[in-house]
Amino acid sequence: MSSVGRPSAPVLLVLAGPAGSGKSTLCERMVAEVPGFTRVITSTTRDPRPGEVNGVHYHFFTPEQFDQKVAAGAFLEWAWVHRKNRYGTLASSVLEPLAAGRSLVMNVDVQGVDNFRRAAAQNPVLARHFTDVFIDVPIPELRTRLGGRGESEEEIARRMQTAEVELRERDKFTHVIVSRDKEHDFAALLRIYEQARAQVATATA
Repeated sequence: MSSVGRPSAPVLLVLAGPAGSGKSTLCERMVAEVPGFTRVITSTTRDPRPGEVNGVHYHFFTPEQFDQKVAAGAFLEWAWVHRKNRYGTLASSVLEPLAAGRSLVMNVDVQGVDNFRRAAAQNPVLARHFTDVFIDVPIPELRTRLGGRGESEEEIARRMQTAEVELRERDKFTHVIVSRDKEHDFAALLRIYEQARAQVATATA
């Protein structure tokens, strides 16, 4: 019998995969359908969009504030995006919810996952709760998905080039979901979650 819905040790699921892999949808479903899950609130230097609330959608920082956080070692990972704005994950945005017993899910790029691995190597608490998952989509299917989103050919070509680099990183991940459809992928992620939760429970027993 599935144990989803029963309380247990919290986990941090970090998803990565190319654009069009469905990782954002998977994160949203985990929060909506699995009790005790929340999304990690990440940080950015970009301006809030209409309707976005500081501390709810993102932690919004000025470039100067972001620099101060970087200098203080406050981020588990951060990166430039499109050479314009910076995005990052504060250690407090992860460690505090985990300490309160809340499971977390987020998606980052493969560079961000590498940074999480390095942080986990230095932080036993993070290492105990951290699980990385790669969403793998065959290249022909990925092109079809991106085409269905109404992207320009130029944008599709750029995303496909990035995807080829990301797909070469899949063997570094603890778990890989070969994407088929939304229900298959979500069921696979739930199985990974249960495995991770059992490992955390054993480690903290």
